[in-house]
Amino acid sequence: MELKQFFLNQLEAEAKRTRRAIEAVPDGHVDWVPHGKSMPFGRLAMLVAGMPAWVPLIVDEDSLDLNPPGGGSNYQSPPMDTREQRVQAVVDNVAKGRAALEATNDALLLKPWQLKVAGKVVSEDPKYVVLRDTFAHLAHHRGQLTVYLRLLDAKVPAIYGPSADDQRFD
Repeated sequence: MELKQFFLNQLEAEAKRTRRAIEAVPDGHVDWVPHGKSMPFGRLAMLVAGMPAWVPLIVDEDSLDLNPPGGGSNYQSPPMDTREQRVQAVVDNVAKGRAALEATNDALLLKPWQLKVAGKVVSEDPKYVVLRDTFAHLAHHRGQLTVYLRLLDAKVPAIYGPSADDQRFD
């Protein structure tokens, strides 16, 4: 199987799981945190909804500078204040990821990609490795999001199988 097809399959599987998690996020808890060192709930939900947009960033670009010289990042997530905006962000970002993967090839996915901070390279790996790690990173934050849901006594959706609140196996 080509890397391109592998990641298209992965994106489709993660899209369904991510949308379920985002659909479960109730409005009105943007600033809630389970602990003083935790990320606010709204920021976490925005991160999870926005992460599929990282796919075209990795495929189509050669680097990301989180704090480029001169200020400002070359990645900005749009505001996602409501459930509808977050769900639409997942839909839109998955579509962008799918389009980027469909337009790429394995030779491009073997090329290096750099993460920079203030112009300094802090990480460099082939694009396919960065994509792999991005999907793992998404799963991690989506899991974190489901813990927040439970702590707020919101329903936790089935992700990799049934939850106490959602008995679906699909």
